This record gives sequence, structure tokens and C-alpha cells, in this order.
Amino acid sequence: MTSVFDAATAVTSDDSHQGRWDADLSDGWLIGGGLNGGYLLATVGRAVRAALPGKPDPLAISAHYLSASRPGPAEVDVRVLREGGSVATAAAELRQSGATRISALATYGDLARLAAGADDVRTTASPPDLPPPDDCVPNSVAPVDLEAASLLQRFDMRFHPDDVGWAVGEPNNSGVMRAWFRLEDDREPDPLSLLLVLDALPPVTFTYGAMGWAPTIELTAHVRAVPAPGWLRVTHASRNMAGGLFEEDCEVWDSAGRLVAQSRQLARMPRPVG
Repeated sequence: MTSVFDAATAVTSDDSHQGRWDADLSDGWLIGGGLNGGYLLATVGRAVRAALPGKPDPLAISAHYLSASRPGPAEVDVRVLREGGSVATAAAELRQSGATRISALATYGDLARLAAGADDVRTTASPPDLPPPDDCVPNSVAPVDLEAASLLQRFDMRFHPDDVGWAVGEPNNSGVMRAWFRLEDDREPDPLSLLLVLDALPPVTFTYGAMGWAPTIELTAHVRAVPAPGWLRVTHASRNMAGGLFEEDCEVWDSAGRLVAQSRQLARMPRPVG
């Protein structure tokens, strides 16, 4: 059976336009003033993958969000810039009603092939310290204005108990949010779905009591490995909020304790929805 995520990010080739892929953006991924940026990035990523046979995995994507996307028909135009032996690079644009919503540059390859014979890992990074999922706080604690966001029904998130004071009007001013993550129908994670995970948690500004929709301006994602099955551990953090903007760094760790994806995005400070 096709998972909800796979169905919602599906694309089909438009035979009348070379390099164009048609999509039907689902209303099940709404948050704030539009569709979630990670969901949109995964949809773009699926079109790029379809245009690059033999290179199934996103390695790096930098996406600029030009305007909010809405549910309904869309197209993704993919232009291959370089086709190499192990990696390929393409430019992609997601459009709706003649307007460009996202402009992206992506490099793809085969993560399993690239990792073959490269077992050495040198890192100072460490996974977030999270209690077991059953001892964490589920996303059902979201305040009323967020419960209406269909995005929250698409996955199971279990927040660190220290990081959810914002949900009851007691933000901890930490600039850090940590949670367990898995898709709603237990679809196992893969490199493409990691593009969604990197933008799935609430904005880290919530930890300062700054609630509301925080539109992404630009997001750069690095996918580092094929994730193992099971729960993912996710951390969002910000060190600087100024001039109406904030940066948000994300790390995703798999059940084997590996860092499988990273991102940094620049976003606007939260604003009321409407």
C-alpha cells in the first residue's frame, strides 16, 4: 500500500514539456499561511530524482521560497546542469498558476554506492539526549491554533519534556527543540523523506514564546546517509534572532545513532496567520 507521504509527493512526467513533472499538492500538509516547506522540498526532490536515473538520493539541495504554495495542481521544471559518473546537479522550479513558488539547486547521487568502502567516521557531533518516546510529550499537546494545522496529523512527534513549555504558555527561552519523529503510517525513513523531516518541527522561536507562522526564505539541506528503520531523533536550534529574521539549524539522527541529515534555514520571525 502506498504511504500517505509517497502519495502526497507523487509526480508524473508531462510528455508535452521536456523536463516537466506534474504534482497535485495535498491539503494535508498545511501549516500557517501555506503548505509546509519540507513537504514542498520533498515534492521537488522527487521530481529531481525522476529526472536523474541511477542517482536516487539527494545529497545537497538549496531552495529559495519565493511565495507560499497552496493545495492543488503544480508543476516542477527540472533542468539537468551536469551529469557525472557518481553525482549529478540539476536546477528545479516549482510553479503554480504561472508563479514560481520555489527555486532550487540540487546535487544527487547514490548514497549506498558513495558510502561503499568509506567506513571511517570522524565527528564531534552527538545525538540529542532524549528520554524514550513513551516518556516524551506527543504533538497532541499543540495549542488550539496549531491543532487545526493538518500537517500535525501527518506524523508522530514526541518532544523532550523540557522543550514544550511554549505549549502551556511557559517558554524556556532555550532556542532548542528536540523530538522523536516518525511518519503517521509507520513508513520507514529514506533519503527523500529526510527532506521533510528537516522542516517538520515547530519553529524554534516557540521556545521564546514567539508563536505563529514563520515563513522560510531559504533552506539548505545535506543528506549524509541512508537512514536505518525506526524512530528518528531531531534537533532544531537557533543562536541568533535579529532584524525580523532567524536562522534554524537542524540535525536528524537515525535509530543506529548516525547523523543522517543536516540543514540550515533562514526564516522570518513568526507572524499572525490570516
